[in-house]
Amino acid sequence: MRMTYVTYVGATSCAIGCWLLGPFRVSCLSPGVATFCKDSATPMAAEEGLSGLLATHNGDVGCYGNVDEFTQEELRALDSEGRALLTQHKIRTWEGKEKTLTLINVYCPHADAGKPERLSFKMRFYRLLQIRAEALLAAGSHVIILGDLNTAHRPIDHWDAVNLECFEEDPGRKWMDGLLSSLGCQAGSHVQPFIDSYRCFQPKQEGAFTCWSAVSGARHLNYGSRLDYVLGDRTLVIDTFQDSFRLPEVMGSDHCPVGAVLSVSSVPAKQCPPLCTRFLPEFAGTQLKIRRFLVRLKQDPVCKQSALRLSKQTQVQMHQNKARVRSTRPRPSQAGSSRGQKNLTSFFQPSSNCPQASPILELPSVGALMTPKTLEEEVMAKVVEGQANASEAKDEKEVRTSFWKSVLGGPLPMPLCGGHREPCVMRTVKKPGPNLGRHFYMCARPQGPPTDPSSRCNFFLWSRPS
Repeated sequence: MRMTYVTYVGATSCAIGCWLLGPFRVSCLSPGVATFCKDSATPMAAEEGLSGLLATHNGDVGCYGNVDEFTQEELRALDSEGRALLTQHKIRTWEGKEKTLTLINVYCPHADAGKPERLSFKMRFYRLLQIRAEALLAAGSHVIILGDLNTAHRPIDHWDAVNLECFEEDPGRKWMDGLLSSLGCQAGSHVQPFIDSYRCFQPKQEGAFTCWSAVSGARHLNYGSRLDYVLGDRTLVIDTFQDSFRLPEVMGSDHCPVGAVLSVSSVPAKQCPPLCTRFLPEFAGTQLKIRRFLVRLKQDPVCKQSALRLSKQTQVQMHQNKARVRSTRPRPSQAGSSRGQKNLTSFFQPSSNCPQASPILELPSVGALMTPKTLEEEVMAKVVEGQANASEAKDEKEVRTSFWKSVLGGPLPMPLCGGHREPCVMRTVKKPGPNLGRHFYMCARPQGPPTDPSSRCNFFLWSRPS
């Protein structure tokens, strides 16, 4: 079984998905996280949220653990942003044993330095996630946590960890230390309930990042961090994981897909859980298969009657419009009126209504009175005339160009950065404060390590107001 996780960031929210590759049939959806499953991996249960407050007690996963340390308001707030979706599957090992596997698809909160309350929210979300995962393990289910955890665990997972103050003291990294076993899959290592599957197979791989700043173009120089993980419980990873990988060549987001390969097969459920999108009202009646686009569907009698009624009303309106146009057309007088032209040649015949013009006396042309020129003289005259016309057109174009340049000054040339002497790029301050909306110039190269001469230099210049 192969699963891949990818993050797509949109204009207003993040849609994060876990794919069990194949022809997709089942899809369970929450506001910010989606899980797509193929037919052979139809889950037997699905649930939104970690707390259980959003559970409908019909096809839910269950096993919530002890959440007495949380208030009801806090649990409701942690699940209000659509950051977790659980699907429970039946799997069969190579030995033929059937077991339960619960996928926890998460998009963990980001801690904004300017909003300390978000760090508290993030840590409480981490705590609730760990309680739910450990409760599922205690109930006998294998567990995989996958998604954007929004924390780079080790210094090897962050490009600039050396220059970050108190890197190891970050609360998110301490939480991951308590959740994950030591690097490597060897038995007897530092025992914790889960294993980082990528570091299990690639314990010393440097530059294995999954997220880069899209604004600064940091992906070009691989100046990023590893925020996306596939975490599995120890027994599952050691016994069934065959590989864990990244796909940095796949573009379309500031994150790259991550995934894992397991030596198990899926045992599909007989029917989709109630949380499946096909049962949601907003998706009811939509076409589920492409074959339905090619087959004539039976029309609803109510819709058919309404369509016929609308068609009759449209025909009546068209007849009224035609009658109105006829009534407004001017009628020609009976004495001088004639029927309209019946064929195309009538357009080229002289009209009988127009008076005959008096014959015009034809005078000889001036050229006929002049001495005829030789062929060489005619050629020279045409060349001189062409040069004169070209000169006049050029002079007229130059006059117009100089006029518009005097009226419209055009954009000022970009200043050159100090490090590379290359044209800069203009940016706008978007951070709230006294400089909000101001323009400034900076180096146009992508962000990278300071020791890399091909990366962005530290040039900065405020733009003068126009």
